[in-house]
Amino acid sequence: MLFRARSTCRDLDPYKFLRSLQGGLAAQAFGFDQCFERPRREHFVLDFFNDPNVNSNLKLLSGSGEWTTLGTNMKNIEATVVPCTQVSMSFFDRLYTEGVVRETGHIVKCYDEYYDDIPISDELRKVLLLEDSDHFDLFSQSEREEFLFRLFEHLCLGGTLCQFEDVLDPYLETTKVLYKDLVSVQKHPETKEISVTSTVFKVAAYGADGSCFPGHDRLSFAYISVDPRRRHVHVLSHCAGAASPAR
Repeated sequence: MLFRARSTCRDLDPYKFLRSLQGGLAAQAFGFDQCFERPRREHFVLDFFNDPNVNSNLKLLSGSGEWTTLGTNMKNIEATVVPCTQVSMSFFDRLYTEGVVRETGHIVKCYDEYYDDIPISDELRKVLLLEDSDHFDLFSQSEREEFLFRLFEHLCLGGTLCQFEDVLDPYLETTKVLYKDLVSVQKHPETKEISVTSTVFKVAAYGADGSCFPGHDRLSFAYISVDPRRRHVHVLSHCAGAASPAR
């Protein structure tokens, strides 16, 4: 299978308000020339990472904080299918009705505490991180597995600088824009219902030297979204801190 680099996804400059993610967040697009077979997903993902065009174009953050490219073949990969069925941002309306976010859009504050070195200073991060919080059950476990929720969670938790917004709208708007860029949908000709056609994977790739993409930090992540109709692959990754570059 041959992959080719396409233009990057939407310029991430509009996301400057998410300052703690800005340094390590990358969105890129590639094309491929054969049919995508979901049962062979691990072979597909390994072929993707080991393709010369991907090697020379896939961006990651080096240990010194400089942008570089993958630059070498990967020995092992992990590819987990991520549920991706949501087609409306009304998915998050419950945050307004259950005391997590005020009618003004301001996130309700709380006493500071920490979870795995991540500071928690408001009810939103309690929803995301603390199972014993009053509002954790607002989202079921299956809902938390959804790609839309994962995107939202990553944006809210940010990067190593842990700089947060006081209002919810920036997170929702950025989640919506990224989701639309990364996921393809189609409308049923008769029922007019909209459904997702992309297959999304959470991925990690490991080199023979022990290097890891996107990195070992808890706040690092990488997703591949495959559009089988257009034969496009979108990659969203965040290398938090000093990620491990493949060399």
